[in-house]
Amino acid sequence: MSQVVEHIRSERAAYLQQLTELLAIPSVSTDSARAADVRRAAEWVRRRLSSAGCTTVELHETARHPIVYGEWLGAPGAPTILVYGHYDVQPVDPVALWDNAPFEPVVRDGRIYARGASDNKGQFLPHIDAFEAHLRVGGGCPVNVKFLIEGEEEIGSPGLPSFVAANARRLACDAVVVSDTAMFAKGLPSICYGLRGLVYLEIDVRGTARDLHSGAFGGAVVNPANALVTLLASLKDARGRVTVPRFYDKVRRPSPAERRALAALPHSDARLRREIGAPALFGEAGYGTLERLWARPTLDINGIWGGFTGEGAKTVIPAEVHAKISMRLVPDQQPRVIARQLIAHLKKSAPKSVRLTVRELHGGDPWIAPTDHPALQAAGRALRRAFGRRPVLVREGGSIPIVADFERILRVPAVLMGLGLSDDNLHAPNEKMELDNFYGGIMASAYLMEELAAPGEQEPDRGRSARPRRAGSSAR
Repeated sequence: MSQVVEHIRSERAAYLQQLTELLAIPSVSTDSARAADVRRAAEWVRRRLSSAGCTTVELHETARHPIVYGEWLGAPGAPTILVYGHYDVQPVDPVALWDNAPFEPVVRDGRIYARGASDNKGQFLPHIDAFEAHLRVGGGCPVNVKFLIEGEEEIGSPGLPSFVAANARRLACDAVVVSDTAMFAKGLPSICYGLRGLVYLEIDVRGTARDLHSGAFGGAVVNPANALVTLLASLKDARGRVTVPRFYDKVRRPSPAERRALAALPHSDARLRREIGAPALFGEAGYGTLERLWARPTLDINGIWGGFTGEGAKTVIPAEVHAKISMRLVPDQQPRVIARQLIAHLKKSAPKSVRLTVRELHGGDPWIAPTDHPALQAAGRALRRAFGRRPVLVREGGSIPIVADFERILRVPAVLMGLGLSDDNLHAPNEKMELDNFYGGIMASAYLMEELAAPGEQEPDRGRSARPRRAGSSAR
């Protein structure tokens, strides 16, 4: 292993150059005008897997953007891991707030700035680099490795679950490895054992056939904008609690041990408030900030538009207005059930003088893992060797819907060893990746492959959070 470590250290410049090349490709999956660029990124990943040493590399077409699959099965009898990542990225708006062009990567103060730096190009590439290092100087990889890198994560991975189900035998493995989460703090490695699920809806409220003069018609019709904001305001009370009937029926509460473990993490409300520039924090009453972020469900308005929004005044009653709503869910809430409950509540509450349409855009199941699983324990040892500190166990408030699908379909555990930080500006201007985390991630991945091949002593389970579960059972 010492040769692998030295090789990784000596190849830092090459790894950074490869990351820079991939970040320069504007693979925005939501933008149809960028379809050729998204495919260019897929081709880049295909070539990188081939040059790293995969013996099979393929592009699998979907309705929109291809899935890249690669494998190396040269370790008979050893465990097999499936590494998941995504090469597509978020849009870059508002461009004026970027300090550099979003697809012209810049290294500054030990960080690389570009769209996709942390989400997710700078997090999945380390696993390819680590795999290559084992082949180049380690005499072969200690585990069998399969790579599944998709191009539709930022649009909800519409084609991936069916691909995984159709190829379950080919994707068979002992663990799925994902780096698409964050460390709890800089220099503090973390293993994520829980993700919130998601329901995302769009609401359309229509009143009249055309916009109306508010002086000529105001008082004779319901203003769709007024109706919409009244509906939205009714969804939560003043204490931050969702008012949709039966919304909390299936919420699984953290165990006392997990609550103690959350309380022991080095979190500061004041530091978080300063980091995000908020006058004050707010959330569901009766719960601490980390519990609200990770273990409680939410409902948020993500966008609202309609009527006149230009400069100056225009006295108009809009014919239609719109809003987008997301709900983050926790075990054991089911996205389809929650969506039906919200839609029923909206339809019951809407005035009869408007036409209400609600569309489900996408969603995903919540996920939680047993923290004493051998694969998670191996990841803990690998992260400690790479970063010099024992990792902490965390949940995340975001969603990676395919993680629950992996466990449900492949019936193996998922290991989430994130390399990002909470201030990486994911989905925002000036996205960045700490280069120490990038290089440390290569080392951690290389150690993980060794640890999984020859499991060591189990790490203490500090604040175990999940219910006991047999290996490979569903986390849904």
